[in-house]
Amino acid sequence: MDFASLIGSSPEQLSIAQRRALTGQWGAYLLYTPQNLALRQIEAIGPTVADCAAQLRQRGLNPTEYEYLPFTPAY
Repeated sequence: MDFASLIGSSPEQLSIAQRRALTGQWGAYLLYTPQNLALRQIEAIGPTVADCAAQLRQRGLNPTEYEYLPFTPAY
């Protein structure tokens, strides 16, 4: 599966097949603050938090402004 196509997607709207494919991967999400009112969108996907942070850096984003959560199996 091309994970890059899921960047910008809401994790709640992923299909079961997409969730299964993402199981074991990590996702990066912009931290919500009252100043940015961030919507929950996938900003990076990788096998480790470090990989997600590297993807964010490549896009000129600050990895410390993101939270990293593992994708869990869809039941």
